[in-house]
Amino acid sequence: MLQNDEQYETVSRNEINIAFAEINEEEAKLGARRLARCLQKLGFQVKFTDFKVVNVLAVCTMPFEIRLPEFTKRNRPIASYEPELHPAASYRIKHLKATLQIFSTGSVTVTGPNIKCVATAVEEIYPLVFDSRKEIL
Repeated sequence: MLQNDEQYETVSRNEINIAFAEINEEEAKLGARRLARCLQKLGFQVKFTDFKVVNVLAVCTMPFEIRLPEFTKRNRPIASYEPELHPAASYRIKHLKATLQIFSTGSVTVTGPNIKCVATAVEEIYPLVFDSRKEIL
């Protein structure tokens, strides 16, 4: 595993997984090329082809806490919450191909195919979680 301040790589037998923090696609591609070059220097036969971003993960924090049972009841067909299994409610937006994990603390983890879909998912979920926010006394 190579580590840079903003880049982590793991190499297994069949694939290379690269994770970046706050990087655009061009910098991600450059980092992947750098990794391929390091592997070539170690004697591995590596070809750099078909670079693509497969997944984008983003974390945002809402300025309020969320009542998850209420949120799930209001959005029942799409949202699911099993507190015995996981501390977050899952919410899937099919037309964006995005999955959101919504925590009671107000933290929302969004996974999607690209940055535009992730940003749109956050915009779509905000009014829904706002309706289920915890009131501050």
